[in-house]
Amino acid sequence: MPFLEAIRLALDTLRVQKLKSFFTLLGVMIGVMFLVAVFSIVQGMSDYVEHDFAGRLLGVNTFNFRRRPNFNHNTTDEQWREFQRRPRIYAADAALVRSAAPPGSRSAIVNQYFPIYAASQYARPRQVFAITTEPEYFTIKQLNVENGRAFVAQEVTAGARVIVIGTEVASHFFPDLDPVGRELRIRGTPYTVIGVLEKQGSVFGFSLDRYAIAPWTSPLQRVIQPRGDIQSLVVQAASRELMLEGIEASRELLRGARHLPPGRPDNFALETEDSALEFFEGLKSKMIIFGSALPAIGLIVGAMVIMNIMLVAVAERTREIGIRKALGARRRDIMSQFLVEATTLSVVGAAIGITLGIVSAKIVAALSPLPASVAPWSIAIGLLLGAGVGIVAGVYPASRAALLDPIAALRQE
Repeated sequence: MPFLEAIRLALDTLRVQKLKSFFTLLGVMIGVMFLVAVFSIVQGMSDYVEHDFAGRLLGVNTFNFRRRPNFNHNTTDEQWREFQRRPRIYAADAALVRSAAPPGSRSAIVNQYFPIYAASQYARPRQVFAITTEPEYFTIKQLNVENGRAFVAQEVTAGARVIVIGTEVASHFFPDLDPVGRELRIRGTPYTVIGVLEKQGSVFGFSLDRYAIAPWTSPLQRVIQPRGDIQSLVVQAASRELMLEGIEASRELLRGARHLPPGRPDNFALETEDSALEFFEGLKSKMIIFGSALPAIGLIVGAMVIMNIMLVAVAERTREIGIRKALGARRRDIMSQFLVEATTLSVVGAAIGITLGIVSAKIVAALSPLPASVAPWSIAIGLLLGAGVGIVAGVYPASRAALLDPIAALRQE
């Protein structure tokens, strides 16, 4: 039987025996659907982290000087205890790193705390994301002020009680009002709103419009860091090469200042966006492994169902096989006919599963904070898996059909 004729016969079987065909394809459909959906979500998260998350939250060409790593996974108890023993960071340490920064670099002390309650006379208290920092922070993080202004260096020097807020904070605490010039209280201390940021959106469901940003010398600093230390210093260089040079120069100065002998590990952290991306890559690989378990089960079940259906088809078409052999059909002709039919059935199921997987990924992206981006390679993998399942499932039934004795087959009614 010609290849196209075998495909046509398989499609005719689908059309004539709709219910039987549906259950035949169900396992492959479910397996490929989940496979495409999981790969789409993982791909969407990967694109988001690499192109959006790293730039918006971490900054471009930046490194962070911290007491301990901010992005770490699989941390042992011993490592955690070592982090806790490390010396705290103070303004003098930040000044040392700044002195090692490449020419033209920007830097800002950054402390943050969530959740912390704020209040105004116009609305009930609500949680905000409190940040204390310096003016360069707005440039490094690409935060634009759409109403009012950001605070300046003189206000940082004076420890002024001024604050810049996000759009969500503004709409809640000052409904239908211009927030600029009004008072926002945090832990009982009043701060004058001097600016409102442009809308930032959210990252994995966490709103970036809940910011309340004040000078690090303001009273808010004592709420976030009551010991008087600082959480981090972010430094932005003009290029990646200068950033790496700045990291090495900072490491050398810090090790000298802390009297660390050669061979002893750093008791501080100098992190770049690569640390966050490395953390996500580890998470991504685990998501792919665990996310592939259910599709694999579905494909195995689908292969078993297709094999059983094809065995039934061989039994039902025994006389047809005998006639074809009597007319000169060779074993490989009979075998290829049933293999093509099994593969066609499986590929159709995979195609339906791909469509459902794309739809499922879009629904997840619309109804949850998880991004989704359909990768063309996931569609190709879905089709290849569908074809592979059909071939594997069809080998045994096809070989049984090919080995039938034509005389015995012709006696079958």
